[in-house]
Amino acid sequence: MSAARRAVRALAAVFCGLTFIAAPAWALEFLSVAEAGAVMFDAPSQKAKPLFVISRGTPVEVVVSLEGWIKVRDAAGDLAWIEKKALAEKRMLIVTARSAEVRAQAEAGAPLVFEADKDVLLEFVEAGPLGWTRVRHRDGQSGFVRANQVWGL
Repeated sequence: MSAARRAVRALAAVFCGLTFIAAPAWALEFLSVAEAGAVMFDAPSQKAKPLFVISRGTPVEVVVSLEGWIKVRDAAGDLAWIEKKALAEKRMLIVTARSAEVRAQAEAGAPLVFEADKDVLLEFVEAGPLGWTRVRHRDGQSGFVRANQVWGL
């Protein structure tokens, strides 16, 4: 093998390695609101203007973390600040489709376990095959839902 070819392979290996090292920085981070009646603010301070109250369990995407505050995006795309202590690691998803079909297996033709209406919260259990995720309803029923029917992944 020529020196030029070895150099190209070495550079490709370094590039691939750096890509995998940096990949977590690209990953979206989602949390859920842990406290009932948590207040969303326009700035990271109790003295800032309160914008709205967000429901317990609502999934939010972390945009910026600053000391005891986190700037988040909700399913509607709205940005606001919330106190870090008001959030939990437990991942919840919110149904964005008119009706989400939760199936026994991650297949379109699998038996239907239940349907969840728009804005229903489902607990994220685990990632499923491409395009699917395993969820659990608060009543205990679980199954697979298409990823494009929920938000918070």
